[in-house]
Amino acid sequence: MSSSNGELLSVKNLRTYFETEDGVLKAVDGIDFELSRGQTLGIVGESGSGKSVASLSIMRLIPNPPGKIVSGEVKLDGDDLLKLSTAEIRKVRGKRVAMIFQDPMTSLNPFMRISKQLMEVTQLHLAYSSAQAYEHALEMLEQVGIADARARADSYPHELSGGMRQRVMIAMALSCRPELLIADEPTTALDVTIQAQILELIKNLKSETRASVILITHDLGVVAGMTDHIVVMYAGKIFECAPTPELFARPGNPYTRGLLRSVPDPTAREQKLYQIPGLPPDLARMPAGCPFAPRCERAEEICHREFPPFVQLAHAHFSLCHFANEVYASAESQTGSRISPPDQA
Repeated sequence: MSSSNGELLSVKNLRTYFETEDGVLKAVDGIDFELSRGQTLGIVGESGSGKSVASLSIMRLIPNPPGKIVSGEVKLDGDDLLKLSTAEIRKVRGKRVAMIFQDPMTSLNPFMRISKQLMEVTQLHLAYSSAQAYEHALEMLEQVGIADARARADSYPHELSGGMRQRVMIAMALSCRPELLIADEPTTALDVTIQAQILELIKNLKSETRASVILITHDLGVVAGMTDHIVVMYAGKIFECAPTPELFARPGNPYTRGLLRSVPDPTAREQKLYQIPGLPPDLARMPAGCPFAPRCERAEEICHREFPPFVQLAHAHFSLCHFANEVYASAESQTGSRISPPDQA
């Protein structure tokens, strides 16, 4: 079934809960977003905000027990992935939807050569022979910038550097030219130079393969020049979503503004780094009202009492806040501040 409006992925009312000794932990609690073909969506937020659980839910990789997708729909080109059988979803993973995980060392099999792990994907999904799969593996290693691919293909994961292992994960994810690529913290634990190389690699390969991308990170600097739209998550909910330039220029949520203020200013010689006060809430014991209220500088009595509305601020720009219009207006008046749109060139 094909979408008629260029929409590739549609996530609606997705809820993923975990049963724990302390009660039900609502890791993802009713989120909605869409992704068009060829677009890149950034999902940002502090650790524990629900970013990775959302991506694992899309892939149907939530461990059950203790986790369970309790409601919602995840439509890929019109097909609801949550309604597919186990056999059917296995045909989707790796072929139509692929994922780059946070830690390639734990995602790659330490007892298998790199070539064998790359070959498995195309043998399973594309019915390649061993010879075809091996040659394709070499091509993919070369495509992601690994020199002397034939020699590296016979290495084990521990024989490669962190940057090389991440490149192998990208090669594996793109082997079947998926429609959707999910990159979950793809630059974690890599030095700054390698981070830049990996992000540029994803950007170039996305352009070549025409895949849509979901880029998950806690670093707003990473998504600035990589994404078309941004979703900001907190406590399992979407707190703000907007086109990337719009979000950087005019954030309409106190939490988003806090994240932006936390980005170091490279032009300032001496500055005290800002951090949002307090800690994220316990998802098994959510406070009444707005989950961010105990940490919010703008919070008033209503914020602690009533859950905030999802307010439309502009075209495709929404914010979950009682004072969203006020925050948006004040950000709009701050022309020339360091909270500015990224260079999209």
